[in-house]
Amino acid sequence: MSAARRLGAAARALGAALMTACASAVAQSGAGPASAVAAPQAAIAPGDVVRVRIWREPDLSGEFAVDETGTVVLPRLGALDLSGATPVAVRSRVTDAFEQILSHTSVEVTVLRRLQVLGAVRNPGLYTVDPTMTVEDGIALAGGVTLEGNPKHIELLRNGVRLPVRLDQRTPINQSTIRSGDQLYVKERSWVSRNAGVVVGLLSVVTTATVLVLRHY
Repeated sequence: MSAARRLGAAARALGAALMTACASAVAQSGAGPASAVAAPQAAIAPGDVVRVRIWREPDLSGEFAVDETGTVVLPRLGALDLSGATPVAVRSRVTDAFEQILSHTSVEVTVLRRLQVLGAVRNPGLYTVDPTMTVEDGIALAGGVTLEGNPKHIELLRNGVRLPVRLDQRTPINQSTIRSGDQLYVKERSWVSRNAGVVVGLLSVVTTATVLVLRHY
């Protein structure tokens, strides 16, 4: 085989490989996430926060952390053992307790969950989130996805283990498999996807060089 033919064959092989890589990257970036199946409400956990809002009672309102024993200390109510209680049970118990000592019943109780947001986000860290927030809202607390991140590829990790589920950004946290203490990990887009201009330029150079060589021979 002549040098020109060998060069042409190599150029075509390189071009085909690059095109395959581009197609794979596009498919990965555009693939829709699998639906997450909602799990039963998990019990309150140490580090969670009980947010209390009472109309015209600023001294009784606020956000109160649950300690390592599952106990929360609330104004006028003192220490409450909430270990093993679901958010619904916590809301009912705290609301009933305040209603017994107040002349009005405008009491709002919300259990805030701990959630780590990591990966390709601007401010990775630990956040407390309202379960009615969406996955996208949780990521927004961390400053949003970086330019290198892939918002369509969000992984859920629990105790360091990746769970076999992909999360839709629009899904409310309380309707997903997310539990307190879990990690949301935003993956980076592939190198090819992040450098599409470089790949296209390389393809152009290879094609031009091949044409010139073939014309010369």
